[in-house]
Amino acid sequence: MSTFNPIIFSLFALAFLFNLNTTAAADGVHVKGIIGAIIDSSSRIGKEQRVAMEIAMEDLYRTRNQTLVLRIKDSQREPIPAALAAMDLINTLQVQAILGPQTWEEVSLVAEISHQSKVPILSFADTTPEWATERWPYLLQASSNKQAQMKAVAAVVQSGNWNQVTVIYEDTDSSAIAVTQFLFNALREVGVGIIQVLVLPPSASTTKLSEELEKLKTEQCRVFVIHLSLPLAVRLFEKAQKMKMMEKDYVWITTDSITSLVHSVNASIISSSMQGIIGVKSYFPERGHLFHDFRQRFRKKFSIENPDEDNNEPGIYAAEAYDAVWTMAVAVNGSNQVGQELLEKILQADFHGLSGKVQFINEKGPTNIFQIINVIGTSYKELGFWSNGLGFSETIHKDSVYNSCMTNLEQVFWPGGLTSTPRGWTITTSANPLRIGVPGKSGYRDFVHVEYDRLGNSISFSGFAIEIFEETFKRLPIYLPYEFKAFNDTSYDKLVKQIYLKNYDAVVGDVVIMASRYQHAEFTSPYTETGLMLIVPARSVNREWSFVKPFTKSMWVLIAVITVYNGFTIWLIERNHCPTHKGSMLHQIGIMLWLAFNTLFSLHGGKMHSNLSRMSMVVWLFVALVITQAYTANLSSMLTAQKLEPATPNVEALLNSNAVVGYCTGSYLQNYLVDVLRFKMQNIKNYTTLEDYAQAFENKEIAAVFLEVPVAKLFLARYCRRFVSTGPTYKVAGFGFAFPRGSPLLPSVDEALLNVCENGTLQELESRLIERENCSDVEDENPSLSPKSFGTLFSITTGTSTISLFIYIFYRVNMVLGYIATWRLKLAAMRHWFCEKQFIRRLSNAESSVNFAPNAASMQSHI
Repeated sequence: MSTFNPIIFSLFALAFLFNLNTTAAADGVHVKGIIGAIIDSSSRIGKEQRVAMEIAMEDLYRTRNQTLVLRIKDSQREPIPAALAAMDLINTLQVQAILGPQTWEEVSLVAEISHQSKVPILSFADTTPEWATERWPYLLQASSNKQAQMKAVAAVVQSGNWNQVTVIYEDTDSSAIAVTQFLFNALREVGVGIIQVLVLPPSASTTKLSEELEKLKTEQCRVFVIHLSLPLAVRLFEKAQKMKMMEKDYVWITTDSITSLVHSVNASIISSSMQGIIGVKSYFPERGHLFHDFRQRFRKKFSIENPDEDNNEPGIYAAEAYDAVWTMAVAVNGSNQVGQELLEKILQADFHGLSGKVQFINEKGPTNIFQIINVIGTSYKELGFWSNGLGFSETIHKDSVYNSCMTNLEQVFWPGGLTSTPRGWTITTSANPLRIGVPGKSGYRDFVHVEYDRLGNSISFSGFAIEIFEETFKRLPIYLPYEFKAFNDTSYDKLVKQIYLKNYDAVVGDVVIMASRYQHAEFTSPYTETGLMLIVPARSVNREWSFVKPFTKSMWVLIAVITVYNGFTIWLIERNHCPTHKGSMLHQIGIMLWLAFNTLFSLHGGKMHSNLSRMSMVVWLFVALVITQAYTANLSSMLTAQKLEPATPNVEALLNSNAVVGYCTGSYLQNYLVDVLRFKMQNIKNYTTLEDYAQAFENKEIAAVFLEVPVAKLFLARYCRRFVSTGPTYKVAGFGFAFPRGSPLLPSVDEALLNVCENGTLQELESRLIERENCSDVEDENPSLSPKSFGTLFSITTGTSTISLFIYIFYRVNMVLGYIATWRLKLAAMRHWFCEKQFIRRLSNAESSVNFAPNAASMQSHI
């Protein structure tokens, strides 16, 4: 602790005096139940603490009949007087424990002194370092949790959608640094940037305040978080009012050190200088019989003891002091216990009083609840509550509805009387317009183009990025003048860094959103497509078998089957009418195939002798006409249109072949190609323009080039049919506008840019300013024809031929049956005729045999 070292010498001197007095104190008379308190009697906090402690002692005497003695010493808010007061309380008055003091510098000295005598210290300081409990085990903290309080402040900032703030705090002691560190951490946790930190000394003069406020007034940020002592805060607000910084667009948020004492501020000061302030206030239940009785007695007693104070209401500091006395009384309980035994009893004391349970730094305290107040009129009104881990609510009970923002709280009246949430920023009060950096050597003229005069001075800015930016700024809630500045360096990282160096207020152009660039700036949402494409030369597809491509394989097979079938049908019907259709089996098969396929190449057909064959032939000729015309058209389209494929299929092929690839000069792609895609450094080359890429391809310097999606589309549109994209689109961000980190302007610009995208303006500008790729994909536009396209025609011709075949077969069968019947009759007649003739012959033979017999007898007789 830097502020602790200068008083080490004094600490040793006090310790020496303490040791001298220890022996003398041992001979004194010990009184049961003595506690001490060290307060700053000149401050409002000290005055409230004194009165609250005295009332607590009165209640102890009245209700518990406890012989507890309270000794109060004044520290004058200085470390040395506080240490002397502690020595007097311990050595002379022999107190068993000490309440207070208020600041950490006072507490650190008192803790060192009390450590030697093992006297517990119940501190009212804002915060206590973690290491303090190890060094001084008898040190306890009775004040509210400042870390949780700063989370409440950050929640208020987040609820207003303010993404940056200015923090103003008082350089009092090391505890102030610790508390503000809690604030910084809480703000960062909710994504709020701290644009500036103003540290004021407690005795800051009016001139000093004027100078610092004048600086703040020239900045864009209008949201201020104030952590000051009340007297300094009042003087700050009075000066801010005179400088017109308590008007619309300003937001003032105060911490508990101010808000918990607003009730003590003069009503005229509140009404004139503090209107619209939002404050976070430590909550304690200001209800019930106990607090009602305490309030009445406090107001009466406080007015008598402090007639110079305008307001006599008790605050959280009075409630904590009252509860601290009662907690100590519960622990002491009239005993002589000191040291470790008393410390354990204090830690075990569970007194629920005005402020709730006393929270010790080495004990888990109750749920932290804070009130959100709004200074209005001559006082303030309570808007609602914030509970750690729950959020905002209008009331505190078991059925409360919680929200992450303040929309469910009471209506807020902001500085200037506004009821709507201020945007919290404005344009700087200087007359200079915003300086917008533009890449002066961009190779993509469609996005950014800077024209120069003969002297080399930039005279005009154009391109898609420029017009999108201008359309966006037209839609901002206020008019912001700006002027473009050309940055004549190829490094876009250096261009973005100019924002960090405060040379530019923003950067517009073909600037890729990158994580590494966020250390110097923040970006809007991308206004182009995101991704990275691989572009390689295109080559023609092999055409050796292109003549079969118009039809699919199944289509060719079906055509052949139906053709043979129709040829067979016609041959069978016509064979009896044409002698040429007869002959050997091989001859007849050749005739059949000729009849079948001749119709595909000659639509005149041959001379038909049968009506059945004519019917089949007419239908088949019509189908053949359709098929041949479709084939011719599809084949012509395929042969006429150029069909392309990538020369290199993917990144792996490039890596395996050790190929050289290109990328844009000044681009982040160098690191991406080497670190992510694993290209060798010697295998990557940078180029500036689209023409450079094309020339490098032509000279065989590179085998591929990596381009962002919008640039890749430009390149393919300009060199249609010469190059194609291949492989996946790699996930990288698109182009965006850059602004300073935590810029209050960024959310409004982002909203306006989204409006440009949603209302069609972006699409219209893109169509008008960026070339489009007109290359078509032949394979997709001319697919091979399948049987589905000719199903009906094939069904008709097949059906017709089948019907003709059945009719012919039926006719031939009847004819054959007629022939068979006729032959049967003929055979029967012939058989009958043959039988009659044979019978006659037999009769004739019989007669001849009869006539021959006498002649034989006579001849025999002669013999």
